[in-house]
Amino acid sequence: MAKSETATSTKAAPSTHIAIRQEWLDRVKETILEPDLPIVDPHHHLWDRAGWHYLLDNLLADTNSGHNIVATVFAQCRAFHRADGPEEMRPIGETEFVKGVAAMADSGAYGKTRACLGIVSHADMLLGDRAEAVLEAHIQAAGGRFRGIRHITAWDEDPALMISGYTPKRHELADPAFREGLKTLGRMNLTFDAWLYHPQIDELTAAAKACPDTQMVIDHAGGPLGYSSYQGQREALFPRWEKSIKALAECPNVFVKLGGLGMRINGFGFEDAAAPPSSETLAAAWKPYIETCIDAFGTERCMFESNFPVDKGSYSYPVFWNACKRLASSASASEKADLFAGTAKRFYKLPDLT
Repeated sequence: MAKSETATSTKAAPSTHIAIRQEWLDRVKETILEPDLPIVDPHHHLWDRAGWHYLLDNLLADTNSGHNIVATVFAQCRAFHRADGPEEMRPIGETEFVKGVAAMADSGAYGKTRACLGIVSHADMLLGDRAEAVLEAHIQAAGGRFRGIRHITAWDEDPALMISGYTPKRHELADPAFREGLKTLGRMNLTFDAWLYHPQIDELTAAAKACPDTQMVIDHAGGPLGYSSYQGQREALFPRWEKSIKALAECPNVFVKLGGLGMRINGFGFEDAAAPPSSETLAAAWKPYIETCIDAFGTERCMFESNFPVDKGSYSYPVFWNACKRLASSASASEKADLFAGTAKRFYKLPDLT
């Protein structure tokens, strides 16, 4: 039995996160659509925080809930950084921790899913080319699984949108040192996960053009905001998001993750209903964003992502993947293969599991 990951109060998680209520999630059960379709989940977290536990047992409870999850990629979340040593080297602890989790999954004792087949951790891009030493340490610690870093730059004038524990500066992606850090990733054949908000997408476009040899992926469909000072403005804000996404897609070195839209900052309000949303409800709400991304980037540069457990405050894992399959219902077999596994495998250079 998996230890509960329920966030028991709003104090148990950052204000931008929604508490998980398992009894609420259990109110909606669905038949699994296309249960044999192979899926690589390219974005999930693991942590053990006050009031919020999500480790291998919890992840596998989700990945074993009906869909064919063959592998996953761990995404940076400040999990188990080293408690001492040079500040820039402390994120190596996260990679060491995840490597151990991956070894557990590799044993076969927990089922078929190759959890954490790829690891995305953190190195401070403001170190510039001095980030190379940190990246080398990640490579040594990961046992062949390290694929790249995520350096969160999500910033807004509205303090309600700032993520607890992160203090990015405005226009950080334009900092010459940050750009040098991005170029260092490219030289080392490593990737960059970008997490920012939709008013910042154009900043990522400029950085991607300045660092064309670095493979990048924008997380969570570009972070469309609909909370606090952005609440109730979805129709007015969509054209700006759309324009920025289309311009970003012109950079051939940039990919996009389709998901991460269950957070409070997105403003869909799923968590306020008496029952969680069905996959039909999710697909209808997300259709403009997902279709725009796929049209702009093509399926060969798009990958569905769960963003669990963060998004688990809004819907369950099986309902999420059903929604993705509804959104991809008109895609060809090869396009579905891209969206659900192939793009993630190529971007993160994952080994062939067949």
